[in-house]
Amino acid sequence: MSSSVLYDAPGPRAKARYRAFGVLAVLGIAGLLWYAYDSLASRNQFSAAMWDPFQYTAVQQLIVNGLLDTLKAFGLAAAFSLVLGALLAAGRLSDHRPVRAVAAAIVQFFRAMPLLIMIFALYQSFFTTSPLWALVTGLTLYNGAVQAEIIRSGVNAVPRGQGEAAYALGMRKSQVMTAILVPQAVRSMLPAIIGQLVVTLKDTSLGFVITYTELLYAGKLIASNTATPDGYPYIPVVLVIGPIYIGMCLLLTALAKWIEARGRRGANRRTPVAA
Repeated sequence: MSSSVLYDAPGPRAKARYRAFGVLAVLGIAGLLWYAYDSLASRNQFSAAMWDPFQYTAVQQLIVNGLLDTLKAFGLAAAFSLVLGALLAAGRLSDHRPVRAVAAAIVQFFRAMPLLIMIFALYQSFFTTSPLWALVTGLTLYNGAVQAEIIRSGVNAVPRGQGEAAYALGMRKSQVMTAILVPQAVRSMLPAIIGQLVVTLKDTSLGFVITYTELLYAGKLIASNTATPDGYPYIPVVLVIGPIYIGMCLLLTALAKWIEARGRRGANRRTPVAA
């Protein structure tokens, strides 16, 4: 029996227990999967007739319109949240204590506020006739607060000597931020920014609650209003709408990786090579 500096190697009885627990876990998971499959199959959710509604042009157009509305809400929320995040981050990094306090209060409040409640409250209070702007405003406030913390932490992660050297040359605070700190911080905080944009894209599905006609709402209309001889096509709708969301998130992640790799190559070309 071997030993490790991190833990004691299990003996024969412990290994037997682990195997028994593993077998029980596999059987339990298999049982749950079978129960789910049997429940759905008893409602004819896997029959070929459930896919018939997707042959109609109106259903296909409804999915396309939902996708376009999702991208519209995401584009607006992404742009506004980045602008708001930059402004709040500038406030958090200000030399003036009142400005820092106000920016910190705004960031902490909107980060703590549940996004669904905020979107619903905005819709009921200010945007009763425009669910798009209720969704965009809620996404902007929440994700802008998160982006502000990402930007602030990225700027603070730049070595202190960079800013001190710039101040020693007589540069002002705005010049130091725009010319020295932010350009260096962008490469390190870009993955986190793109990751939060992926969250923003997925959160557009919350527009379903306020009847905004995004992709999830379109899927709900299809699933609940296009009856087939075997019932309503809930599972086929999930199998169509789900991969679309996954595909959009994967494309956004791929774009982030491409931008990051491009920035890394540019930084390497600018770095002088020692003789």
